[in-house]
Amino acid sequence: MTTQTLIIAGQHLELHPSGAVFWKEESALLISDLHLGKITHFRKFGSPVPQKAIDQNFEVLEQNLNYFMPEKVCFLGDLFHSSMNSEWHRFESWVKKSQVEFILVAGNHDIISPLKYEALGIDLVPELTWGPFLLTHYPEERQGYFNLSGHIHPAVRLRGHGRQSLRLPCFFKNKHQLILPAFGTFTGSHILEKCEGDEVYAIAEASVIKI
Repeated sequence: MTTQTLIIAGQHLELHPSGAVFWKEESALLISDLHLGKITHFRKFGSPVPQKAIDQNFEVLEQNLNYFMPEKVCFLGDLFHSSMNSEWHRFESWVKKSQVEFILVAGNHDIISPLKYEALGIDLVPELTWGPFLLTHYPEERQGYFNLSGHIHPAVRLRGHGRQSLRLPCFFKNKHQLILPAFGTFTGSHILEKCEGDEVYAIAEASVIKI
């Protein structure tokens, strides 16, 4: 496995192939766009999405906790895709056995009652200013802060000879912000065009590669 470490405002951010970011100084794991419940929602209406995709989301979450041993986990929005379904109960069980502090920066899909998160001890906030960073769901620019966000599900298209092309999820960095890729499976992605000064870190299997 290959990760990449960025130093922003004197802080070390490790980009992981799962799409997570580990903030070393705060022992905080940042995850965006997990979209739990989406697979169950689509299966309910007949989409042939394999059940094992649900297992994969929780397996990768657990792998990140075991690898980084964070003190805090901050979800940058769209933790749960829709109204409650059976995946919520699995998420409840996972949170209760995890010995970390959880924070959710609310996204547009986070429509479940705040009381449900409160009962699990999860802090639900519209945004979070933390050290030099502004943590939001939607990418944003705000003077005095570097923005960490999600929502867009960024991806990059790599082109080879002839008509060959490859679409990969990526971390997308510009002067003001770092946009995280979607952490969850079955979430889709959106191609972003790299401009001068932008940095793109593509995820290729178990590696994060600067393009």
